[in-house]
Amino acid sequence: MPDDRRARQRAGTGVGLLLTLVLAAVLLSALPDGEGEGGGACTSRKVASWSAAHALTGEFARYGDDAGRTDDWTGGDGTHSLKLPDGRVLWLFSDTFLGPVHPPPNPSGESYAWRDATAPMVRNSAVVMSGGRLRTTLPAPLFPDPAAGQWRWPVAARVEPRAPGSSEQVVRVLLWTRAAGQSPWIYGVPLATEVATLSLPQLRVESVTKVFDQRSVPDPSRRVLFGTTLVAEDGWTYVFGGDDGQAVSRPASSAYVARVPDGGLADPAAWEYWNGSAWVTGTRPAAVLGDERRTGVGSAFSVVRDGDTYVLFTMAAGAAGLSTVTSYWACSPTGPWHGPTRGFSPPLPSGGVAAYNPQAHPDVGGDGRLVLSYDVNWLGETTGAAAAVSRNVTLYRPRFVTLRLKPAE
Repeated sequence: MPDDRRARQRAGTGVGLLLTLVLAAVLLSALPDGEGEGGGACTSRKVASWSAAHALTGEFARYGDDAGRTDDWTGGDGTHSLKLPDGRVLWLFSDTFLGPVHPPPNPSGESYAWRDATAPMVRNSAVVMSGGRLRTTLPAPLFPDPAAGQWRWPVAARVEPRAPGSSEQVVRVLLWTRAAGQSPWIYGVPLATEVATLSLPQLRVESVTKVFDQRSVPDPSRRVLFGTTLVAEDGWTYVFGGDDGQAVSRPASSAYVARVPDGGLADPAAWEYWNGSAWVTGTRPAAVLGDERRTGVGSAFSVVRDGDTYVLFTMAAGAAGLSTVTSYWACSPTGPWHGPTRGFSPPLPSGGVAAYNPQAHPDVGGDGRLVLSYDVNWLGETTGAAAAVSRNVTLYRPRFVTLRLKPAE
């Protein structure tokens, strides 16, 4: 664009100002939905400080070690949470151990609480918290397997109207459907995204609806599953998803986003996907973050809104992704996403363990601090993982940190 001096030489100050205003209007109209919103309040974000949340981590240890029941949660990953209208908090988990936990020492003589080899494992579970205490495990698995060799992992959830405009509320839980597979699909081949409807306040599963089927995509690493995180805003639910690029040794996976009007999560026809320039139905979405090398997301990530800024938390790309949480920021769910910012490494037990699946819990924190969980697992041979996390039950439970955000330099 010509500067003021050249504009005066060509046509005078008035015409230059008019051209500037017209260009600004064109640029704003070309932005994706939401990019021009916020009145300029959207600013960069990074983690300013963080600290271990020992009390919340300890609460899951207390509940998991309680031997009063044999059908309740003793460890799991895929940690998500949802605050219910009556104040309770619903905690959702993927693969979960049930059964008793024995006090230390374990059979190897180590000073760890342990579970024996007969402890049952289910593909998903839900635990209810009230008054800051974990109270009960719902009958597990909460979401039955869709077919032999397939299972459902619950991810993000929200309370919404039963249908658009309805006064009755229900819980919607996003589910990832996966099937058993061979290497590199040791954690299952992605099949589809489903939505379960749970009644309130009973939390009974009423129905499960498939909303995004990916079985026709020939390359499993390019299949997109939605629901790793969601943000509700202005009558819409923005649902984020990712592909399985890391399963085939790409340093980072890509992130995608869809949107659904309030009350429509269980209606496949209500879903709109960002294709790179517009929200459309019935199409393959375009990635909003990820170049498959330096930038991108881990197998699961989380997004929150801080003021008018969206902040995405993920494990870092490459080897650092086994221990380091990093973040990106944007002024719209569709991006552009800026980052990664400098990461931090939360506490890990000693030995060969890894952190993964950082998830924000906005309804659990307070005092201006955001609660973030991360899952911990053994970093050895896959065939020995079950034995390792049973020998030391602390290896397969969520841990928590609290953090503060500030504008990035």
